[in-house]
Amino acid sequence: MNKATTDIRFIKIGYGNLVQENRIVVMLGPDAAPIKRMVQEAKELGALIDATAGHKTQTVLIMDTDHIVLSAWTIDKIHQELDRATEEEKTPTAE
Repeated sequence: MNKATTDIRFIKIGYGNLVQENRIVVMLGPDAAPIKRMVQEAKELGALIDATAGHKTQTVLIMDTDHIVLSAWTIDKIHQELDRATEEEKTPTAE
């Protein structure tokens, strides 16, 4: 089987929520007017996933599936999670 199809990794985005790492296109701050419009349009289309657990939105993740995911974690914290996951992948495991 192709490694690309079997190597699916998820990263934490806060409050027990995960997203598939390779599906993230961009991470944006939520405060700009164009981003707010995108979030509203996604909500109207049923393509918005609110993963904030009732907390303030800190990051808007645009996915390659045309979904928009809201996270209460900051972009920096999610980026650290991506780095951590990448480092874990590089570390050899004993088999």
